Amino acid sequence: MSFPPLRRDQRHVFELIPQGSRVLDLGCGDGALLAALCDQRGVLGYGVEIDAGCIRTCIARGLAVMQEDIDHGLASHPDTAYDYVILSQTLQATHNPRLLLQEMARVAKASVVSFPNFGHWRIRLDLLARGRMPKADFLPFEWYDTPNIHLCTVADFEDLVRATGLTVARRLLLDGRGDPLATPWRANLRAASAVYLLRH
Repeated sequence: MSFPPLRRDQRHVFELIPQGSRVLDLGCGDGALLAALCDQRGVLGYGVEIDAGCIRTCIARGLAVMQEDIDHGLASHPDTAYDYVILSQTLQATHNPRLLLQEMARVAKASVVSFPNFGHWRIRLDLLARGRMPKADFLPFEWYDTPNIHLCTVADFEDLVRATGLTVARRLLLDGRGDPLATPWRANLRAASAVYLLRH
């Protein structure tokens, strides 16, 4: 079966998941990342999604997916049921990010979290120069129809990780094209997005 190409940030998430892992993909969307992991990494993967159209696409791809609202927690998933839980470009759209990170730590040994960095220099400059909510290739929404309700920066996220008692095992800082930054210098200003591997 052929799969659509992964976004660049998804490729970095893909590379962090070992062969044969038990994986839960939260907010899995159309299932592109989960399908690639199942096909190429042999993972035992499950998806969680709330959008009915995305769920139909996942099922058509042969994926095991359940319709759940992750803002209500992960009560249907037992403790340490998974090796990895993925939250790809979804954290900023959740109502209670701290609770969700705690729940992720409960159900898996490690988490992979990616998100757009709202501290990126283009966003700061756009707001300063135009006085309007910023848009970019990685943030294409108008302010009135954006799913992003908890905007955070790299620094904000790392504060949350510490407050939740988790440990950063790996951090990938990506530019606007989704390529890793050559150096972590002034990450909160230069990174358009980030991918974190968290140990619990």
